[in-house]
Amino acid sequence: MKHWKLKLGLLSGLGMTVLVGLLIQPRWLLNLIGRVGPGATYYIDTDAQAVALTIDDAPSEATDEILDVLDRYDAKATFFIISRRVPGREQNLTRMVAAGHELGNHLTEDEASILLSATDFEAAVLEADRVLADYGPVRWLRPGMGWYSPGMVATVSRQRRQLVLGSVFPYDTHIASPQFASQFILSSVRPGDIIVLHDGPGRGDRTAKTLKQILPALQAQGYDVVTLSTLAEQQSAKD
Repeated sequence: MKHWKLKLGLLSGLGMTVLVGLLIQPRWLLNLIGRVGPGATYYIDTDAQAVALTIDDAPSEATDEILDVLDRYDAKATFFIISRRVPGREQNLTRMVAAGHELGNHLTEDEASILLSATDFEAAVLEADRVLADYGPVRWLRPGMGWYSPGMVATVSRQRRQLVLGSVFPYDTHIASPQFASQFILSSVRPGDIIVLHDGPGRGDRTAKTLKQILPALQAQGYDVVTLSTLAEQQSAKD
């Protein structure tokens, strides 16, 4: 009986360790995932006191408020655009680019990219690229819902894009609390991290509130909040 209790205790402890690891997204875990499924960028290895801010699912009715907050703190972001949300909100993308933000490909719909056939996935990549081409070059692609396969990586690479996920995701798609998101980010962030937040219906206004809390706090700690490409350039400078 004691033997089984010990086993159960060890298994319980291991399960809790894995659960906590998943919640806080430590780099050892991201490195392990990257070795199992290569081809995605999770963070940038740099000594610069900088982080990349990324915002998924734009544009929406909250995008202007998000941009206002970014302007207030002179912070830059990479906005991952869902292309079929662009009609009627073209001015949001124009404003992003004019303000020095960066556009990324987030395909055409808010859906799990990994569930698409190879043909449909490539078609969605190309359709989104065509929309974004009117606003400037696109370097990065983030798959919907964050899951990817080797075939998706190959497709993205053929289009000369880099598949990117992130290293600080405060579960803002599931926990509707700017306070939780802010505390999660500020307690987890390290130089080179890629922060993931969300625009879109019901989420963009929360992101604006989160940014009002984290941006002055990050800057007080000496962080520059930059686009993905700017952070990647700092990796090159380090190398």
